[in-house]
Amino acid sequence: MGSGYLLDSNVIIGYLAGRIPASGMQALSAVVDQTPRISVISQIEVLRWSDSPGNERVLSDFVASSIIHPLSSGVVQRTIAICKSVKIKLPDAIIAATALCEEFVLITRNIKDFKNISDLVLLNPWET
Repeated sequence: MGSGYLLDSNVIIGYLAGRIPASGMQALSAVVDQTPRISVISQIEVLRWSDSPGNERVLSDFVASSIIHPLSSGVVQRTIAICKSVKIKLPDAIIAATALCEEFVLITRNIKDFKNISDLVLLNPWET
């Protein structure tokens, strides 16, 4: 497994809102300080959430400072394989496939959504 991390949408939103426990915020700060990595799916999910101009600016600044992993052909093929093997929503399958293709640990609050995907390493900052 590589040393990188991929942030799920719920982690980005929780982090920016300061809703993650202190120990999780501390761990995430170290990840974010090294340039956050997100899936193109998380880019879409996060930028559609803005509920105020100030919030929209915070979210768009975070996304702009992130490395965004595209929907490559490898990710597409891995997504198809994941969807054939486990019951999962398509956006989550794409995020999981991105983490697997890049050999990243997926940081997410929704462990239950991803736990049945073999070889996917998960980290929940709400439980660190």
